[in-house]
Amino acid sequence: QSQLAESGGGTVQPGGSLRLSCTVSGFTLDSYSIGWVRQAPGKEREGVSCVSDSGGMLTLYADSVKGRFTVSRDVVKNTVYLTMNSLKPEDTGVYYCARYWRPNLGLCTVSPGAYAFWGQGTQVTVSS
Repeated sequence: QSQLAESGGGTVQPGGSLRLSCTVSGFTLDSYSIGWVRQAPGKEREGVSCVSDSGGMLTLYADSVKGRFTVSRDVVKNTVYLTMNSLKPEDTGVYYCARYWRPNLGLCTVSPGAYAFWGQGTQVTVSS
C-alpha cells in the first residue's frame, strides 16, 4: 500500500527557510511522480511543485513560488524534498506531498486533482 509521510514543518520569520521531507513506502520514486500541495486556512488546496518519475527529470512550480522553492529527490532514501527560501506570510499553510494517480508517465502537474495518495501534512507558519 502506498504511504507518504511529511516532516520538517515549523514556524519561521519572513525571509527565512525551511526544508520539508516526504518519505514514501509501498512504491518507488522512479515509478510515480510526486507533488507538493498546500492549504491555507479557509482556502482551497493549491499545487506548489512536482517532480516526475523515471529519473526525476521534470520539475514544475506554481508561479507564486518560482525562484524561491526547489523540489528534489533521493531515490535511495525514498524521499522527496521541498526546499523553501525567502518565505513569505502567504506561504503559511499545511503542506502535503502526494503520489501521482498513474505510474511511469514521465510527467507531472501541480494540479491537486492528479494525485491519488496523500500524506498527513505538515504545518508551515511564516510570521514575525
